[in-house]
Amino acid sequence: MQSDVIIIGGGLVGMALALALDAHGLTSTVVDAADLDATLAPGFDGRASAIASAPARMLRAIGLGQVLDDHGCAINQIRVTDGLSPLHLHFDARTEGAAADPLGYMLENRLLRVALMAAAKPAKNVSVFAPARVADIKREATGATVTLADGTALRAPLVIAADGRRSSVREGAGIRVSSWRYPQTAIVTMIGHERPHDSIAFELFYPTGPFAILPLTGVPQAPNRSAIVWSIENEDAPGYTKLGPRALAAEIDKRIGGFLGKIELIAPSSSYPLGFHHAETYSAERLLLIGDAAHGIHPIAGQGLNMGLRDVAALAQVLVESARLGLDLGAPAVLARYSAWRRFDNSMVAGVTDALNRLFALKGRGPALVRRLGLAGVERIAPLKARFMAEARGETGDLPALLHGELV
Repeated sequence: MQSDVIIIGGGLVGMALALALDAHGLTSTVVDAADLDATLAPGFDGRASAIASAPARMLRAIGLGQVLDDHGCAINQIRVTDGLSPLHLHFDARTEGAAADPLGYMLENRLLRVALMAAAKPAKNVSVFAPARVADIKREATGATVTLADGTALRAPLVIAADGRRSSVREGAGIRVSSWRYPQTAIVTMIGHERPHDSIAFELFYPTGPFAILPLTGVPQAPNRSAIVWSIENEDAPGYTKLGPRALAAEIDKRIGGFLGKIELIAPSSSYPLGFHHAETYSAERLLLIGDAAHGIHPIAGQGLNMGLRDVAALAQVLVESARLGLDLGAPAVLARYSAWRRFDNSMVAGVTDALNRLFALKGRGPALVRRLGLAGVERIAPLKARFMAEARGETGDLPALLHGELV
């Protein structure tokens, strides 16, 4: 079977790329070891993600705007504080005018996955093999062949690895990664609360790690609800993960300071260790890395998925423009253009999130005072604040057409 690209990994980023290419008439074959239909079950993944305004425009451009309108909760404001200090940094989309886009949307991962799969099934340029195990990948001067365990041979000029942090494709290509573990574990859950969140996302920084309260759309059983992403020190993780729903809700309420009123857990909690990784290179012969296969960062600013979606926008533009010129999509020059475009931006975001996490982890009154005065200072310096807001929106640098909400 021949296609323009073979995408290994049918998660959020891999499937978004397939649909972005489909919108421009390029064919893709998506391969995933998991049963993708099973990943749509309500209990499969209780996480939610913040989708910044620029990647949200891309989702609308490739036909996925309905899921944002029906299920996404607009983030109109972001409030950043050191703990519960009154000194803060406050971003407000409304300061840019009544017609301004929200700063982003909060959306349950499962619902985005449902929308992606619903769009991919009838797409004439997208073929999906799942569950399917890759038995062999051959990348040669004339093209690439991916052989599945059942003997099916897939051919394309280019293979794209979108198979996550522990990418077997990246490992098989011998691409090294810089990586380290943070002394932190993330606890993820959802809460129902008495008072409305007013579409405000809160990021509270504690020495043990950041504590994010992220607004979600209401449901009948919880008209006011938010997602919690709470970073705690590794040595405390076993104790917190053993807490029952009421005890964990009480601990969360202590960090919130009661400003949402009475709260309760409305979803199971899960935990995962936090780490950083960045691939030494994004390319090898007839191979490119995107999303978590290329990079993984601390969730401190909710930029992980957004980095992957920005990868999608840039790669789609590179491939579409190359195809229009009649170029070999796996040619070194094509791969180099994507790598140069995305590596600098990803390195900057990764560096900033790592530095912020380390800065806010410093204990003591002195560092806390410096942080609080720093946040208050940025709040009062309009050009600097505007720069931070643009970063939060994903609107800095050389933006691909899709991040403007336009097809290539």
